[in-house]
Amino acid sequence: MTDAADSRLAALRGLIADLAPHLNMDLALKFWDGVPLPLGPRWSGDLAMEIHSPGALTRLLRSPRLQTLVELIVEDLVSIEGGTLLDIAARRAERRTKRLWRRLSKVKLARALLPFLFGNPAATSSLAYEGKAPREYEKGRDDKALVQFHYDLSNAFYRLFLDEEMVYSCAYFPDWDASIDVAQKAKLEHICRKLRLAPGERFLDIGCGWGGLVCHAAQHHGVQAHGVTLSQAQFDFAQAKIARLGLQDRVTIELRDFRELTGTFDKIASVGMFEHVGLANRDAYFQHIKGLLRERGLYLHHAITSPMKRTERQFRRNSPEFKVLTKYIFPGGELDHIGGTVTALERNGFEVHDAENLREHYGRTCRLWTERLYANREEAAKQVGPAKVRLWLLYLAGVTLSFDRDTSRIFQTLASKRSRGPSGLPPTRADIYR
Repeated sequence: MTDAADSRLAALRGLIADLAPHLNMDLALKFWDGVPLPLGPRWSGDLAMEIHSPGALTRLLRSPRLQTLVELIVEDLVSIEGGTLLDIAARRAERRTKRLWRRLSKVKLARALLPFLFGNPAATSSLAYEGKAPREYEKGRDDKALVQFHYDLSNAFYRLFLDEEMVYSCAYFPDWDASIDVAQKAKLEHICRKLRLAPGERFLDIGCGWGGLVCHAAQHHGVQAHGVTLSQAQFDFAQAKIARLGLQDRVTIELRDFRELTGTFDKIASVGMFEHVGLANRDAYFQHIKGLLRERGLYLHHAITSPMKRTERQFRRNSPEFKVLTKYIFPGGELDHIGGTVTALERNGFEVHDAENLREHYGRTCRLWTERLYANREEAAKQVGPAKVRLWLLYLAGVTLSFDRDTSRIFQTLASKRSRGPSGLPPTRADIYR
């Protein structure tokens, strides 16, 4: 290492030494020399953030955005050693960083960082979705391409962190210590009870995933179940599952856009699918569902939401976190707020009977998914490559924190196709929660 490089690292170490007493974190920072710099006096020695090259720091200084940090972690130019983003969040500083920066010597800050600001940035690569994602169907929105970007990674990859039924949506925990397998089965049963599924009824699952709900509904509630998905990998898995369970006479799956569906169903569920639709297509979505339902047929709408802001304009202003999510994980995705969902349902001919907030259930679900993927990260890398695994660990941990901190929510909303007279529902919800 040259004298100039030594002096640059010495200046960085001096800056960290000034910061550490104020941060008081159980965490260390490492630069490319590998020497740990504790960010407080209580570092346990097991968790660190490492910046692997001067060029990585240059990129971060030139573009101090969340997207830059995500790209650097995905490219392994920055790494989390000894855990995940969840572990770092658990040890985060409790003090306000704005006050901290005011206390720092601006001269010392400039001496430490300016040499890297004008350095050579590390080369970039990207796992981002490269296609177009128009908001409206009329403008060429291709949901199949958007969906397959996310879901057609590898069934073996998803199997490493999902439950035994391969259910990729919010679980329902009878208690917080329940396993993911128990909680997902409880969720499937919870949906079936809300819909009051009865033997012989025609049941449709829009965005049926790997077939967990349609198979459960047929096996335990005697319905004729039909599912649609746009994912080839999910379709292949679901077809094999139906054959393995001997449900060919009661369950059918199509690789098909839901907008092409015709016929009449007694009950319809949409679980974790609406986030892919786009708010510009919201009314057309609910209108089509209404057209598929019999009179007073029940519809269960299970979807992630964002808390409403003071105005719709503020609500539609996407956060940096959501921009990263749609760039690398869910291209074309958009979230509604629960008020918007209820309003759209009523505007399009539904009567809303119930809306249940499952925010804490999804925080717990995503935490377990993160832990399972981290535990199986070496095998996952064989399926999709180490860069994709690093990206997904960030995604799942970030979503966990979003639900834990109430910046995201999720609701199950039960509605019926509006008609005059009785709804046909029992006078209480006791049958659901028995």
